[in-house]
Amino acid sequence: MSREEVAEILGSPSSVTPFDSHLWLYISEKTETFAFMAPEVVERNVIMVRFNDKGIVKEVKKLDLSSAQDIKHVERITPTSGNEITFWDQLFNNMGRFNKGNESLPPGGPVGTGVP
Repeated sequence: MSREEVAEILGSPSSVTPFDSHLWLYISEKTETFAFMAPEVVERNVIMVRFNDKGIVKEVKKLDLSSAQDIKHVERITPTSGNEITFWDQLFNNMGRFNKGNESLPPGGPVGTGVP
């Protein structure tokens, strides 16, 4: 079966692995959320389709939630260049930037009022 036939039957893949374009992944997932709790995955199916160099199916593998592995997230913060501006810095630095909207008035005040 060729790539085109797989795409015709299963549709376009959910993901194509970035380092191996011969592997297509079809991913479906069902989650449940209770009140304010974080969503919980109750069902996950992954179909892996691997092609050979000629674009013909070499392997098909189905994985489910029991095959999943927990991934621990790294709690690091990437530093950025520049200054860190606090709320108070932003508030006081912007005070002089605002005007009362008189820029649209012609010199000498509103027309016909005689008020400068």
